[in-house]
Amino acid sequence: MKLTILSIAAFSTGYAAIPSVGPEYVRPSFESPPAYREAPITGSWKVGEPADTSKRGEWWTVFGDSGLDRLEQFALARNQDLRAAVARVEEAAASAGSARSAAWPQLAANPSVARGRTSDTTANPFPNSVSTDFNAPLLMSWELDIFGRIRRLSEASRADAEASAATFESVRLSLTAAVADTYFSLRGADREAEIVSRTVGLRRRELQLVSAQARSGTGTELDVARAQTELASTETDLDSIRVRRESLQDALAVLAGESATSFQVAVSTSEAVVPVVAPGIPSDLLERRPDIAAAERSLSSANARIGVAKAAFFPAISLTGGAGFESADTANLLKADSRIWSIGPSLYLPIFQGGRNTANLRRARAAYEESVAIYREQVLVAFREVQEALAAVRLLQDQFADQDRALASSERASQLAQTRFKAGYTSYLDVIDAERTELSNERLAAQLTTTRLTTAIALIKALGGGWSQKG
Repeated sequence: MKLTILSIAAFSTGYAAIPSVGPEYVRPSFESPPAYREAPITGSWKVGEPADTSKRGEWWTVFGDSGLDRLEQFALARNQDLRAAVARVEEAAASAGSARSAAWPQLAANPSVARGRTSDTTANPFPNSVSTDFNAPLLMSWELDIFGRIRRLSEASRADAEASAATFESVRLSLTAAVADTYFSLRGADREAEIVSRTVGLRRRELQLVSAQARSGTGTELDVARAQTELASTETDLDSIRVRRESLQDALAVLAGESATSFQVAVSTSEAVVPVVAPGIPSDLLERRPDIAAAERSLSSANARIGVAKAAFFPAISLTGGAGFESADTANLLKADSRIWSIGPSLYLPIFQGGRNTANLRRARAAYEESVAIYREQVLVAFREVQEALAAVRLLQDQFADQDRALASSERASQLAQTRFKAGYTSYLDVIDAERTELSNERLAAQLTTTRLTTAIALIKALGGGWSQKG
């Protein structure tokens, strides 16, 4: 018995060094461009290596908004989608542990007691016999992983667990980006509401003015009707903005894991800082994007499963055995004479499977090719998203400068129209047109500010998060 155990131990150390069947994993090559079209080269080219386990950082703090900081912390602590992603990571890690366990001998205790009586009417040399059997064995089974089936399964499960962890980072990044995007959209609605509210007050004062002029004979009822129309139209715009704000606030409640019935965000018209985001070199993107890391790990898992499918063509050898005590009574159960043991190998050799193993191997190879295409597509999508965000940042900056000039001109035109109307040189229609243009430009400026903020968020998300002003 001792010799058998020593032989098994020596054999196990030998087969572990045998290479597993199936291809060894090699990360697909991808030629990254030297620089983005909208940004200068800020570093030297290097091969991208996944860095999805690195700290992502609280990237949203670059906006300098304490309200956003609090909401992000609430969301990270309470969002249900993120909690589900955490559970999926734990599930994948447990599956990887289960796959690793198959490489070890399986031991189990199987104690039993049986009492029986033989029949008097059969050809039994001991009729009318009653006996009791106490059995306390330890059972052992061990599949010798000579061709690497279990090692490939473990490799695939480990890669799946790493892909799940990268997917969690992707969910976390999407969540924090969604919170920031919704928050700044809400703040944009606050600024628009403040602009339109001011305009409502102006419209009311103007209505009082033209009404007084009409009563004194220096104005007309047409001017009064126009003033009433502009006031009602502006109040309608204000109501529409308030409805939009309520919808954004409810969306933030869900993201923060709170009930929309009790969740509130205080009104604020302060403007956040639009950060300048340095994109770095394109090869960095392969290191920073968690979705790319998840696709690459899934590719590694698919490669390992080719080895699992290929190992099915080879023999499977298992060792089974047991050792323990057996006796007819408990008094003698643990004595040396009651010892029992057995051990022996078993061999499973596939001879004819009806093409099942061949089909499984073809399926595994096709799944690998699919994963290669998905990985490369994910990289292309990532480059496209960064390029689009960079172009949007530049164009919005130019648009904002143009809009700033348009706003200044419309404010000047509105002031001149009011002065000429009060002096009696023009009709109230000129004032309405000038003020309507000013309001439109002021609202457009506020909307552009919001769009610049959300575009900066999109760029940071496209770069994989974890960005800060310190680099």
